[in-house]
Amino acid sequence: MLRIAVPNKGSLSEAATDMLRESGYRQRSSSHDLVLSDPDNDVEFFYLRPRDIAVYVGSGTLDVGLTGRDLLLDSGAQAQEILPLGFGRSTFRFAAPPGVAGSVADLGGLRVATSYAGLLERHLAGHDVQADIVRLDGAVESSVGLGVADVVADVVQTGSTLKAAGLAVFGDPILESEAVLIRRTDAEDDPAVGVLTRRLQGVLTARRYVMMDYDVRVELVEKACALTPGLESPTVSPLHDKGWVAVRSMVPRATTNQVMDDLYDLGARAILVTDIHACRL
Repeated sequence: MLRIAVPNKGSLSEAATDMLRESGYRQRSSSHDLVLSDPDNDVEFFYLRPRDIAVYVGSGTLDVGLTGRDLLLDSGAQAQEILPLGFGRSTFRFAAPPGVAGSVADLGGLRVATSYAGLLERHLAGHDVQADIVRLDGAVESSVGLGVADVVADVVQTGSTLKAAGLAVFGDPILESEAVLIRRTDAEDDPAVGVLTRRLQGVLTARRYVMMDYDVRVELVEKACALTPGLESPTVSPLHDKGWVAVRSMVPRATTNQVMDDLYDLGARAILVTDIHACRL
């Protein structure tokens, strides 16, 4: 039975649960449930603190897990990313009161507060910078105002919390993070992990694409297919009226309306768009 770690709370929890449910797996109905068995899919889910998931997977206690890239790298666990999941995006960055520092090179000898000490330590070492790392569990943005640190290194989503604390982001991002699927670094190939990965990839594709159907005159097929090339090639089917054909193609969701407008201007009609709930590529 495949053992899967899932965030039990926080910003990653609900999105991870939704994605697994869309992938065809059972999910817990109560946040108090810490373990859930899904015998139909031969998997078992363990709901854990997101920060601990990489440790459990890296030790081999659990087979795979869903967590943040930042948490994976900060943990130092013997685990690796095998699939980015497209949600929970954030940026790990430096911030300080204006004028304190402008780049990582300015941090030598300063106190840097963070909840990601492992990640920060490796980043500073990579730039040959020695700073005093102040380890905090949370509310890092308050550390400068309270005199505990000169600079903070923290996950930034909107930046509003840092701005409210009188801090400004500076320098290049330390890390671009998002939710990822992870497994132990030296784990052997497991068909069950392959099934899980394909299912999650199917959800990602279904979220990025829509299915577009339309009718177009035969002489315009090549131009229409150039607008909707699909993944390999569109499906073109003859209609009862031999002067027309029906075309079906996957189209990026973000460009749906522009493609519909372009097809209509070309002469296509009966343009329909439907959601894709699941797929395998």
